[in-house]
Amino acid sequence: MPIYEYKCNDCDKDFETLVMGSTKPECPSCDSKDLSRLMSACGFISKSSGPGGQTQVTSSAGSSGCSGCASSNCGSCGVG
Repeated sequence: MPIYEYKCNDCDKDFETLVMGSTKPECPSCDSKDLSRLMSACGFISKSSGPGGQTQVTSSAGSSGCSGCASSNCGSCGVG
């Protein structure tokens, strides 16, 4: 059951929701079903042994544009 990001075409609200099966999501603000699914940034962290046995950490998540924000989803704070 994936979590998808949507934009409401009626009230312009961005939100995330868990989609179960063939369930049609609706906007939590205005209950509209006129939605556009947004492209989500997929993130992962990979740890491996590097030269000299040191652990190397690689992350695919983008950096946040907000100072001090640790979220990988700017839609969660309403900025953007």
